[in-house]
Amino acid sequence: MSENSLSSSSSTRRPDFNGKSSRFSKPLFFILLVAGLAFAGLNLVKDVEQTNMPVTRYLPFFLLGLALLIALGFEFVNGFHDTANAVATVIYTHSLTPGVAVVWSGICNFLGVLLSSGVVAFGIISLLPVELILQASSGNGFAMVYALLFSAIIWNLGTWYFGLPSSSSHTLIGSIIGVGVANAILHGRSGLSGVDWDQALKVGYALLLSPVVGFVCAGLLLWVMKLCIRNRQLYSAPQNDQPPPVWIRGLLILTCTGVSFAHGSNDGQKGMGLIMLILVGTMPIAYALNRSLPPDQIPRVASLTEVTEQQLLQLQPAAPKPPAPRDVLIAFVGSSQLNPNVLPALAMTLNEIGDQIRRYGSMENIPAQSVANTRNQMYLASETIRHLQSAEVKLPEETERNLKAVKTELDSATRFIPMWVKVVVAIALGLGTMVGWRRIVVTVGERIGKTHLSYAQGASAELVAMATIGAADGFGLPVSTTHVLSSGVAGTMAANRSGLQLSTLRNLAVAWVLTLPVSILLSALLYWLFIHL
Repeated sequence: MSENSLSSSSSTRRPDFNGKSSRFSKPLFFILLVAGLAFAGLNLVKDVEQTNMPVTRYLPFFLLGLALLIALGFEFVNGFHDTANAVATVIYTHSLTPGVAVVWSGICNFLGVLLSSGVVAFGIISLLPVELILQASSGNGFAMVYALLFSAIIWNLGTWYFGLPSSSSHTLIGSIIGVGVANAILHGRSGLSGVDWDQALKVGYALLLSPVVGFVCAGLLLWVMKLCIRNRQLYSAPQNDQPPPVWIRGLLILTCTGVSFAHGSNDGQKGMGLIMLILVGTMPIAYALNRSLPPDQIPRVASLTEVTEQQLLQLQPAAPKPPAPRDVLIAFVGSSQLNPNVLPALAMTLNEIGDQIRRYGSMENIPAQSVANTRNQMYLASETIRHLQSAEVKLPEETERNLKAVKTELDSATRFIPMWVKVVVAIALGLGTMVGWRRIVVTVGERIGKTHLSYAQGASAELVAMATIGAADGFGLPVSTTHVLSSGVAGTMAANRSGLQLSTLRNLAVAWVLTLPVSILLSALLYWLFIHL
């Protein structure tokens, strides 16, 4: 079916994409944009003032502002690139007009970001080599962040221009892998050593399997609906531009709402993770540690680290001249190969953490010159415990329980997202939803199947997408809204024997196959360039 075939049919019409928008829409857009940036700026100034840090250099503030603008730009592009998939079905079934659909989707994305857990954000960040994360405030850290952001934006804009529903998740993860590989090669190591491949495989399985789940489950759901619901109108294409019956319309709007909310909750966290990397790298005194932790929690954490340290040393005493704990733990996290020095090194690191927080009594009292080091020790200890758990190292039950409790406390101190970060990411994603959505909507609505979407097909695809993305969010795994929903629409077309447009599927497959290698290569080259700059 050609692009214009819907408009030429007497019984179905392409949605009106050229309807008049309110004269207040553009001013409102710019008001929200300026308000979001002002809100971010005011909170940054407030957080820095609370540290009582004298401002002697303005370069970090310039780098911070530039990086934040680019990170929010990534979320903005993500909004109009990915969220268009959520509104395609309600637009092509005439359940909502395009203008109302994208505004409603933007609001749901906004709420999804605000109510997200943050687990996905730090799951993606864990793909980066630990030594780069520990160097977040160095030149290498800035090069890493800029390479990630630029490569992801370039590829997203390129695929959007050609109307290809590629995955922002694939793009960002490919960019992370590219930076890790380039960093390892630049330091004379094998490129394969630059990525946490256990975490990469975990994320990769989620990204690879979710489109299959979307295709199969959406097709099965449509088949079950045909068996159980005998209303023929549900399985017909919209007539002219008339909206469907109220109950069908309500179902389609509900699924659009769910997909938009789930997209915000899952995809919005990617921008949050990048922004927290930027904040820790440029303003460690304000953002390296969670300053909102209550002081009465400190004695409990200090006591827990002391007990766990003693248990680890009983299991494996330290050598007479032990190597530097940091080097031992970085090597273990990079390779997951346990050696006799790992447990003593972890014990010594926990001892130093306990001494620091016991001495100062609260996170706010840790001196500026010690904040970055304390944060790095906490992060490294937490990652070491995670790798011990992943490697299923056999330890006494009480020691394993204490290590789990220590990791929870360390993560609460280092893996946090201020509310203002959630708000500005939500604004960027929500505003992006309302701009540039048409190209992707047309592809999903017209160029996947050979017939017009029926109401049941739209509902099936979106129900499966909503459930898949929501489940992935619960497990802390990133998935692609684009791939899940596009494959869901294809699955309903196959189940309905409506036929598939092979040229579109071929283009989607090419974009899907190329996204990872292109983003890996692009981010690696950009990282090399920024390192030299």
